[in-house]
Amino acid sequence: MHAATAYAEAVQSAPFASKRRLLPTLREALRLRRYSPSTERAYVHWVKRYVRFHQMRHPKDMGAREITAFLNHLAADRHVAGATQNQALAALLFLYRRVLGTEIPWLDDLVRAKTVKRLPTVLTREEVQKILAQLSGTRWLLVSLLYGAGLRLNECLSLRVKDVDFAGGKLVIRQGKGNKDRVTVLPHRLEPVLAAHLERVKALHAEDLASGRGEAPMPQALAARYPKAGYSWAWQFVFPSSQCCRDPYTGRAVRSHVHEKTLQRAVKAATWRAGIAKPVGCHTFRHAFATHLLEAGHDIRAVQELLGHKDVATTMIYTHVMKTNLASVTSPADLLAR
Repeated sequence: MHAATAYAEAVQSAPFASKRRLLPTLREALRLRRYSPSTERAYVHWVKRYVRFHQMRHPKDMGAREITAFLNHLAADRHVAGATQNQALAALLFLYRRVLGTEIPWLDDLVRAKTVKRLPTVLTREEVQKILAQLSGTRWLLVSLLYGAGLRLNECLSLRVKDVDFAGGKLVIRQGKGNKDRVTVLPHRLEPVLAAHLERVKALHAEDLASGRGEAPMPQALAARYPKAGYSWAWQFVFPSSQCCRDPYTGRAVRSHVHEKTLQRAVKAATWRAGIAKPVGCHTFRHAFATHLLEAGHDIRAVQELLGHKDVATTMIYTHVMKTNLASVTSPADLLAR
């Protein structure tokens, strides 16, 4: 039997053996099943909080009662959202089933956190322009793509050179939410700016190669099959980080993409300078993209495909914040005699 296959089967089937290898074994099990780095970070975070909540007791010495107590604490005392509690539950179930080799019975006494449907914050076109006017360079281009293509933050940062199709006027989003690929529009207005940006990135990549580096982190399955692909131009990130870092999977020096917080802080500062009194984040521009398309008369199914929503009901929420829906309504206060 191949050594890698034997190791995979051992990790999947064997119960947890050493108390000192809890988190390393959890990470190994997650990476074996190709979970994303963000999911890995979230699951490790919840396991740490679970252990601390129970005064550093080891999970293998606990079970359904302790899991229920922790999740009820999140709902009743910490007032977390339903999605947050569900993520914590998923992390603990993975820990017990895949790492400790223990099946957890149904949690009958679990108190579910309430899931509240909230309307998204939507910017007007004028507000989008005001925020963009406070940005420049790469940050301006990043936010312009968030708005112009309806991208999630991680989707934009994870773009590779091969995913930009100037001839077709489109961007290919790989492994988006739900591990799905999709195609979205590349704004014509941004094409020359993006092309010039890629020329600068290409020059940086050439410098990296000349210094013996130039590798971009690769998806693990492809890295094993094509070990040199990470050095190719096609696999470089469109928005590379200014500094190289250590790949947690291979241990080699790689050039990853711009960090999320870099753009999040830039958007927050630009919103403040623009004088806009709304809670604006990077995801707000995706909301604006969808709403403005619907206001312009585009078919909701087309918008659903561009956003990558599984259900059109998710896209329907933007119809509740459309400006055109309110334009035809006259308030009774406006009808009062002067």
